[in-house]
Amino acid sequence: MISAVPTIFTKIIEGELPGRIVWSDDRVAAFLTIAPLTAGHTLVVPRAEVDEWTDLEPELAAHLMAVSHRIGGVLKRAFDAPRAGLVIAGFEVPHAHVHVFPAYEMADFDFARVNTSVPAEELDAHHKRILGALDATP
Repeated sequence: MISAVPTIFTKIIEGELPGRIVWSDDRVAAFLTIAPLTAGHTLVVPRAEVDEWTDLEPELAAHLMAVSHRIGGVLKRAFDAPRAGLVIAGFEVPHAHVHVFPAYEMADFDFARVNTSVPAEELDAHHKRILGALDATP
């Protein structure tokens, strides 16, 4: 289902709201969440305002996963994590998105543990760290 009103994610992608964007192309964007499970928690979001990921066109869904895969590898390296977590929940914002984050243990997948009070300076540092790791990726 396509939203009639721009979502908060669209407003971030379009620059109407501030966001720490780490990836942007003509189909998807990726930016840090302000409520991370772990440092570096990134949302990969299609530009198309489709509520459920299962309603995405197959080619767009494949591209969303390809970008999530790349971001996951970058996060593992940038934050020295043994795994990259990936979750598609979809209840927080009516705009399909993939949560990608450095994962150190199963507890890192528990959304009851998100940190809603990360200082802006810390998020800025994570943003810079991810951009640096992306630049270093062949």
